[in-house]
Amino acid sequence: MSVAAPERKRSRRDTVAGLSLAAVLAIGLVVLALVAGGAWLSGLVPGLDGPFEKRSVDRSPPALLRSLSELREYRAATAHFETIVDLERDTANVPAFLKGERTLFVAVGSVDAGVDFSRLDAGALDVSPDRRAVTVALPRARPLEPRVDPARSRVFERERGLIDRLGSVFEDNPTSERELYLLSERKLAAAAREPASGLVPSAERNTRVMLEGLLGGLGFQRVEVRFG
Repeated sequence: MSVAAPERKRSRRDTVAGLSLAAVLAIGLVVLALVAGGAWLSGLVPGLDGPFEKRSVDRSPPALLRSLSELREYRAATAHFETIVDLERDTANVPAFLKGERTLFVAVGSVDAGVDFSRLDAGALDVSPDRRAVTVALPRARPLEPRVDPARSRVFERERGLIDRLGSVFEDNPTSERELYLLSERKLAAAAREPASGLVPSAERNTRVMLEGLLGGLGFQRVEVRFG
């Protein structure tokens, strides 16, 4: 009897340990099932996020200041444009429906016009002896760099030949967005240079008004601004 009692105690402890391990595993499986079911239900029913709400955390580092330059150009007017880039690529002696690509890109952007003040010196100002009149000589206004608005620009349509579409299964390499944006900037710049845009005259008119107000506040009764 002294030998059988410890054996019964050990078997009882083993049974209790086995039941405890099984209980822990069962509880773990239930928790996993609840988490998975809750995540699935929150995605299925809008607004039902609860403890499974998804969060986006922006861990990007702050922007670094690379350079700082003085403003030497007065931006006096802005023109807004919308243009269409129709870019087509063909292969010689191959029908377009087999090999080729055509992309229609709607570009929306703006172009500023400014007057360069960086080369002005004392000779640009001609003040009368009585200091009541002043003449300012400025260079002509000119269109500056165009800006395409990515939030309002988009690919409107894209057509590709059969061979290009089959090839896209293995490698999707349509006309790059960068190329479309560069072409759009060229078209916006060309439109800004057209006399019909009225951008340069508007910039010169606004610059004249600005200088008349500025110099008039300094006591000059007559202010003349010349461009050329």
